[in-house]
Amino acid sequence: MKNIFIGLIAVWGLFLVSCETREPMAEVIERGLEVSKRQAVFLAKEVENQEGRLPRTYEGGELKTSDYRAWISGFFPGVLWYLYENTPTDELKRYAELYTERVEPAKDMTTTHDLGFMLYCSFGNGYRLTKNPYYLEVMTMGAESLATRYDERVKAIKSWNSSEKWQFPVIIDNMMNLEFLSYLAKTTGEKRLMNMADSHAQTTLRHHFRDDYSCYHVVSYDTLSGQPHFKGTHQGYADRSAWARGQAWALYGYTMMYRETGKAEYLEQARKVASYIKNHPHLPDDKIPYWDFDAPDIPAAPRDASAAAVMASGLIELSQLDKSKEGADWLELAEMQIRSLSSPEYLAKPGTNGGFILKHSVGNYNKNSEVDVPLSYADYYYVEALLRLKKLQNEN
Repeated sequence: MKNIFIGLIAVWGLFLVSCETREPMAEVIERGLEVSKRQAVFLAKEVENQEGRLPRTYEGGELKTSDYRAWISGFFPGVLWYLYENTPTDELKRYAELYTERVEPAKDMTTTHDLGFMLYCSFGNGYRLTKNPYYLEVMTMGAESLATRYDERVKAIKSWNSSEKWQFPVIIDNMMNLEFLSYLAKTTGEKRLMNMADSHAQTTLRHHFRDDYSCYHVVSYDTLSGQPHFKGTHQGYADRSAWARGQAWALYGYTMMYRETGKAEYLEQARKVASYIKNHPHLPDDKIPYWDFDAPDIPAAPRDASAAAVMASGLIELSQLDKSKEGADWLELAEMQIRSLSSPEYLAKPGTNGGFILKHSVGNYNKNSEVDVPLSYADYYYVEALLRLKKLQNEN
């Protein structure tokens, strides 16, 4: 036990190198992945005997979990699969399989648009790495469940159910679930799934963005005309503010859709959103955004590490797809964000933070829910970004 403790201190102590010299990016990546692995295994052991439970956050000294029905259910299994991809050990694979299995009942849910988050991050990564046909079967059923939420008149996938305020609400987050449909379309030959994803992205492109390329969080459509009747927010500061994670979803989503379709308008949109983020006067020097770019209490407003992790991962991919001179700018910004996220300010010391990897994320500030806490999706996109950077390093 003593040797393990000494090892943990040694891993964290590597960061001290950067106090005197600039730590090489390759070392930042390896340090981040090592801490991530230790934290993920620690957390997996903590929840292993809690049947059906999946890690959500760590708040007030207490580990909070969810079951398969939560939109975040697929992220922790996804973290484990990514770490297994980087370091293929029996332990990581066993835990990845265990926690993936806990998400399986989500395949039959038709009440949520988040099946991409839930099933693609877990079963999708599992299938990519193991080619287990059962994983593909689960995803195929899940994609059909998600397809029930597509409306031909609106030409989009319904995010939340109707209410007094919203007839057919679509949130910018929904862009992230389109990769699930695209993947299943390519893998199974079910082209209508790709058509749904493409139509949703086109509808969102037309109605979700302002002239400065910031985006609304929620756009609700009239079910008769198919046109918007409401544009505003649910989790941002105000209807016309730029909720940080929403901008991150937009950046990542359109980058991904360009990769999947090759359509120039998606690349252009991703570039415009990236430029908005990069040049925003309220983006702090360490490039970890406030929870909303227009929060009234900046610079005292909470930071959102989850938004930074999503941005960094999206920017890394965009830097490879964008052949203009700005491609290098996107990679530079992503590396700055990864350096900050891998600093003691945001990266947990092994054995702390309830086993989560990153500190200082914001779930829903407006409801005082999960504010300044670790979040499973922050960890997922951080590890994804590290692996994307590592791949680039190995190619160069």
